[in-house]
Amino acid sequence: MKRARLLVLASTVSMLGWGAILPYQYAYAANTRHWGGLVAAAASSLFSIGALVAAPMGGRLADRFSPVRVVVVAQILAAVASAFLIVAGTPVFFLLGMFVFGAGITAAIPVETVLVLRWVESGDRRRVFALLSTGSAIGMAIGAFTAGYLVNLKAIDGMWSAFATAAIGFVISATMIAVAGRGTPTGEVQELQDAPGGSAAAAIRIILATPALRWTAVITVTLALGFYAQFESGLPAYAITVLGVSERTIGTAAAVNCLVVVALQMAVMKWTAKRSASSLLVAVGSIWVLSWLLLAAAPFMSALAGTMFVGVFGVFAVGETMYAPVLNPLTASLAPSGMVGTTLGIFAALQTGVSAAGPLLAGIALGAGQGSLFVAIHVGISLIAVLAALRLRSLSSGSRASRPVDIQDATDGPASEDELGDLRMPQAA
Repeated sequence: MKRARLLVLASTVSMLGWGAILPYQYAYAANTRHWGGLVAAAASSLFSIGALVAAPMGGRLADRFSPVRVVVVAQILAAVASAFLIVAGTPVFFLLGMFVFGAGITAAIPVETVLVLRWVESGDRRRVFALLSTGSAIGMAIGAFTAGYLVNLKAIDGMWSAFATAAIGFVISATMIAVAGRGTPTGEVQELQDAPGGSAAAAIRIILATPALRWTAVITVTLALGFYAQFESGLPAYAITVLGVSERTIGTAAAVNCLVVVALQMAVMKWTAKRSASSLLVAVGSIWVLSWLLLAAAPFMSALAGTMFVGVFGVFAVGETMYAPVLNPLTASLAPSGMVGTTLGIFAALQTGVSAAGPLLAGIALGAGQGSLFVAIHVGISLIAVLAALRLRSLSSGSRASRPVDIQDATDGPASEDELGDLRMPQAA
């Protein structure tokens, strides 16, 4: 568990940059640099496209090489991109920096999951995944809240401190993981390198051929589109253009979101310990629906709009406390033998890659003054997530796979037939 604690701390530090940059980069690019809303939306989308490219690559590399090295290289890349944003004086360079920034951050995410699978006993994994989520939330909260006071969106150099904070955070995080990796037994690393498996294309074919994985993919996409795709750009833009709140309120909302996750994560983990992953995902989708309905009501109560916006971010956080500890373990338990990293990478790409559509959707709808349409679309997306989770629960009813996921070591591949029942899938070709 010592290495796991260091991994959680490293994840916390790395999220400083995410919290410090992403809630403010839209307004910085559009207004401070006077590049316009299209460039600002494109920057957010390129961040997600970088994630789309890098996540499967990071997962695949983790199946073939030392995952510690993969994480370290990815985070150093993110640090370089963060520092590059300080000197990116043109839209083209800023867009390039955001693309590499997204690639560096997201390439590390599925690999950190693989490290949990390697370093933590099966009985402790769900708790460690919850701690990773809590640690990430703390890092984002510190980054967003601090940046709310340091960032000056009226000055060209007003975000340089945020960019520098991100770069330093990634370097420190990479160093921590490298130190933790020194204690990895040689045989364990070799097992990672020699794990059987197939290509990302083979994993995709298996996902499409396996009903449980297909519905899990739908849930991943819709829950990402229903909140995470709009967290850094769409929701702040809605707050500014429709609700008329200040940048400081946006930073406070992001901080409250993260702090609620921190405050509730362990209590929610205890409450959900005996509940199935699919049932918890139904609850998450329902919370997403409630949150968007509250946002729909906020414009009609202008005096309370800022307070409601901050409160909605807190409601979203309740769903996040259920989402983070179960989705990755559920996906890993269904992954083909020897392809856990590759499968997690594909799902991470789905989660972050579809977010590329989020800023563009927000830019089009909010730019046209269609705030109500923007909210209505996300209510519909969240309802699809609920229906998909209900379908997954139906598939797993009567199967031991519907219990809280207690995945095997990733080198063992998918869970046994007794554990997965009707959810078992074909092996990689």
